[in-house]
Amino acid sequence: MKLRQNQSNKLSFSSTLRSWLPILQSDIETLEETIETFVKDNPFVNVKSGFEKNKSHTHTDKSWTADAIESLTFSKKSLYDILYDQISPPLFPTSKSQNIAFGIIENIDENGYFIGNISALAMRYNCKSDEIEKIRKRFSYLEPIGVGAKNLKESFLFQLNDMDIDNNLYKLTKKLIQDFENIETYAKEVDFNKAIKIIKKFTSPPALEYFEESKQITPDIFVFEKEDKIEIKINNDYYPEIILDLDGVEIKEKYVQEKIKSAKDLMDALKMRKATLYKIGLMILEYQYDFFKGGDIKPMRLKDLAQELDRNPSTISRAISNKYLSCNRGIFLLKDFFSTAINEDISNTLIKDFIVQLIKSEERTKPLSDSKILDKIEKKFGIKIVRRTITKYRKQLNIAGSSERKKLYLLS
Repeated sequence: MKLRQNQSNKLSFSSTLRSWLPILQSDIETLEETIETFVKDNPFVNVKSGFEKNKSHTHTDKSWTADAIESLTFSKKSLYDILYDQISPPLFPTSKSQNIAFGIIENIDENGYFIGNISALAMRYNCKSDEIEKIRKRFSYLEPIGVGAKNLKESFLFQLNDMDIDNNLYKLTKKLIQDFENIETYAKEVDFNKAIKIIKKFTSPPALEYFEESKQITPDIFVFEKEDKIEIKINNDYYPEIILDLDGVEIKEKYVQEKIKSAKDLMDALKMRKATLYKIGLMILEYQYDFFKGGDIKPMRLKDLAQELDRNPSTISRAISNKYLSCNRGIFLLKDFFSTAINEDISNTLIKDFIVQLIKSEERTKPLSDSKILDKIEKKFGIKIVRRTITKYRKQLNIAGSSERKKLYLLS
């Protein structure tokens, strides 16, 4: 009897767990869509959108929600939605060319650059690399102009080709873009200043303006001060609601019972998501208390948090994926609070923040090399690290090298 009961509990937990992991991994804006995949075949369940629900919701706890909710904004069409909408004839006349175009979109980063592998795409679509390239270059006719380019130069060329200018000016501007590293050597050209003015008009990166407009976030966790105490709250207001509708239904039927159980498992999974994120929020608050009081982010390992919560590190990794925390210092990705320690007191996040500040305040005529940045970091923090680490951090921050920054400063 006891064995059967234990087996029953284990099976029940497993069915909840199966739906819990995808629900845990979803960010708050895709959570409803994830839940819908579990209830599409369940006639007794309705899912009420948290975003729709919140439009008519009156907050009772205005001591903290007013400012927090005011910071929330809602997603417009993403860059990728805009691109998908443009994949149609006559530019992409066949289903094959459209499928390849969709594959190319999958390999465009948030800045609008193509970061994929042409050979891999050719294998995927069973065609030659030249065909993939031919279709990729058709992206030069899509909005935003410059999207789908492999790098800054190609993006500028895409944007140049969209302009209606004098042929001689076009040729010089193209030459300046192609020899961007030596742009100052063309200063004596007759139309040099005109060409520079044209280049200054180009958007870099190509999706920058659109990206800035669409970077709108709904946090999962709020950290707020209340009566001189720092507290954690899950963003319940924007959670979808799972509603069981059993009016006039004979509950004793096996089919109905199975569907009810499935719905309750889903409800339990949603509760587990909230509970897990709440615990993660508490641990972040405990580890990073000084940060919420105006200090720096301290080294914090995912592994340590997993041990504290008695979870697998991969589960915690899913839990923090694409999720945000809002506090009086702004809105942050949860993963920002998990940084590798350079030493006991200094995290790589702190080093990266310092690099950003150095770049912001550098002399535009003499941008700092990675070696000079390294010297300043070692003097500031009293640590020893290698130059390639600085180069790695700079690239992760999407900051160009000193020579390229010098050219970009010249244009601006």
